[in-house]
Amino acid sequence: MAKQKLWAQFSEFRKFIKWFWILFGTGILAALLIFLMAGWGVFGPMPTFERLENPQTNLATEIVSSDGETLGKFYLDDNRTPIAYEDLPENLIHALIATEDARYYKHSGIDARGFARAVFFLGTRGGASTISQQLARQLFVGVRSKNKVQAITQKIKEWVIATRLERNYTKEEIIAMYMNIYDFNYNADGIRSASRIYFGKEPQELKTEESAVLVGMLKNSSLYNPIRRESLVLDRRNTVLSQMAKYDYITEKEKDSLIGLKMDINFNPESHREGLATYFRMYLQRFLNKWIDENPKPVAGGKEEKWNIYLDGLKIYTTIDSRMQANAEEAVAAHMKKLQAEFFVQNTRERNPTTPFLDLTPEETERIIERAMRNSERWRAMRAAGVSEKKIRDSFLEETEMTVFDWTKETQEKDTIMTPMDSILYYKTHLRASMMSMEPQTGHVKAWVGGVNYKHFQYDNVIQGARQAGSVFKPFIYAAAIDQLRYSPCDSLPDLQYCIEAEKHGNPEPWCPKNADGRYSGKNFTLKRALANSVNTVTARLIDQVGPKPVVSIVKNLGLTSEIPEVPSIALGTPDFNVYEMVGAYGTFVNEGVYVKPVMVTRIEDRNGTVLYEYVPETRDVLSKDVAYTMLNLMEGVTQGGSGTRLRHSWKKNDPLYKEIITGYPYEFSNPIAGKTGTTQNQSDGWFMGMVPNLVTGVWVGGEDRSTHFKTIAYGQGASMALPIWALYMQKNYEVEDLGVSKEEFPEPSSLSIRIDCSLIEEDTEKKDDLEDDLEDLDF
Repeated sequence: MAKQKLWAQFSEFRKFIKWFWILFGTGILAALLIFLMAGWGVFGPMPTFERLENPQTNLATEIVSSDGETLGKFYLDDNRTPIAYEDLPENLIHALIATEDARYYKHSGIDARGFARAVFFLGTRGGASTISQQLARQLFVGVRSKNKVQAITQKIKEWVIATRLERNYTKEEIIAMYMNIYDFNYNADGIRSASRIYFGKEPQELKTEESAVLVGMLKNSSLYNPIRRESLVLDRRNTVLSQMAKYDYITEKEKDSLIGLKMDINFNPESHREGLATYFRMYLQRFLNKWIDENPKPVAGGKEEKWNIYLDGLKIYTTIDSRMQANAEEAVAAHMKKLQAEFFVQNTRERNPTTPFLDLTPEETERIIERAMRNSERWRAMRAAGVSEKKIRDSFLEETEMTVFDWTKETQEKDTIMTPMDSILYYKTHLRASMMSMEPQTGHVKAWVGGVNYKHFQYDNVIQGARQAGSVFKPFIYAAAIDQLRYSPCDSLPDLQYCIEAEKHGNPEPWCPKNADGRYSGKNFTLKRALANSVNTVTARLIDQVGPKPVVSIVKNLGLTSEIPEVPSIALGTPDFNVYEMVGAYGTFVNEGVYVKPVMVTRIEDRNGTVLYEYVPETRDVLSKDVAYTMLNLMEGVTQGGSGTRLRHSWKKNDPLYKEIITGYPYEFSNPIAGKTGTTQNQSDGWFMGMVPNLVTGVWVGGEDRSTHFKTIAYGQGASMALPIWALYMQKNYEVEDLGVSKEEFPEPSSLSIRIDCSLIEEDTEKKDDLEDDLEDLDF
């Protein structure tokens, strides 16, 4: 009886064992079948082997400076620039593994223990998604569906893809891919963008507590948003640090110390309208669009398609030096803020009823405003929407909320209420500025500032805007005279009113230019002294002797492409030129008479590092070494005793004018500097061109309209409006020795054939002038 009972119990146990193995086997087979079905695409399309080998992610085009810094990126939705595993800091990798997948190096894509724990505790003690599964979801599966059935099929697909990823990639490659693909919000796509946007640094520079913030965001970057939910993100960061201590990546003491630190977010949003070199980046966008049209992208089958600068992950290597660019932008901002404040003072309604314009009739003012209104975005948008002209005009008189530019605010913006018509006048009251700096021997452009604020003033005055050159054109007249007539800086000409008769040099009427102050000294001026003091009568004599045609020929060879009439009046800089071409032309003087076309892009690579473009320098001989050096010697006189002397002296530091607008004065430069100031009629434009042996820089300042200007030349001349920007910029450059900006003498040709030492002549001239002045003072 006992045996039968024992046998019955054993039979029941065998039956249980049998069913256990049947169910277990069925489960294994079912799981295997589900995996196979998922792999066959039963639950939806699966990525092919080719797609697994080359997952398609949108990559931003990266703009790289000559010193290896990222200036900006071009992107539509994905501001992503991938980096290699080797460039990820160790603390970031440790934080990721400790928080997201502690057994990462022990599984092949699916963590069985984690899955069992998640099922048994219903997810209350953590999820089961491995890093490989999370990458699979990011690359191929997408956002988790709210439908439970679909969510389950998505999970199955993640498992399958995760195992495939583990077969195709190393563990390190999977970590790098995951950190590069994740969206951290605010255009922070991938770890590199995230570290730059949230902490203002490259990933390699991240501290442990900073890495913990970014890893904490991986759970849900919208929820754990450090800009909007600081306390929540702080708690999440501390959780990550605790996980790092739990798995011995940091000690308990280190954890406690790091948890005590505040979350130091350094938010640097990256957009096309903000950041460093915004005007240059927009120029570069136009350059790339033209390059793309001329250089199609080769694809399989011999077909061609266009490169996409927003998606194809191109790398653009530029000549811009990020440090010099920052110096240039800071110099422009410092001076223009001060200059604008004085301009506002002088253009109140009480002092100037037609502000921001001077010397205009009501009809002329109306025409300017009408043109601005019709060119506005508001007019274009409403016109496109079919709104009647009357309603469009009425809308310009309706008050509305808007954000406008304001120098006095730290953000350079303020919220206000005004009519669109008032905003037109408000913006026209603001002076504009531009500058470009170039290495003359290579043509490499080192800094490019097209305006004071790209977000509010998008017109690029470096290359889009051409304005009257004024006296910065005069060196080309002197160069032609020295080249063609073999003049020397020591040769003298009288400062007497000079007329070129009608019909000579294509001149329809007599041309009798006046000096800037309307007076004539009657004294003889050496060419060096005449250029230093910008004496118009001497320049008029020179162009009469050499003729306009040779001048235009030289100027064209110097890269100035504007239409230049062959008439004498060009001697005073009546044609319009832009800063870009003017800097290229002046570079010829420093580069021993050889013109080098300014270059901004040296190389373009695709996402794999294949070189798609390399620049070839464009050069041509224009002047002899002797003439080029002589011109530098002439223009050194401008900063030694002419209109640029304020770069060197300090004896006017108590002068009210200097305190008001000569920003940063005194400068007290002692090194060799060649330069030329320029001021156009009515002070509409102020220029300064400054040169040292390895850097040529041009600065322009003026209003959007020529009728927007200072009333007096004291404030409106190039030495007041533009020269201070050059001075501030060079001071900043000299503070950074690694930039290597020269303080040396300009190299003299070995066998200079032109006399440049005018000291004895100028000394005799000064004595004669003093004697004549004394005789004039005698009362007979």
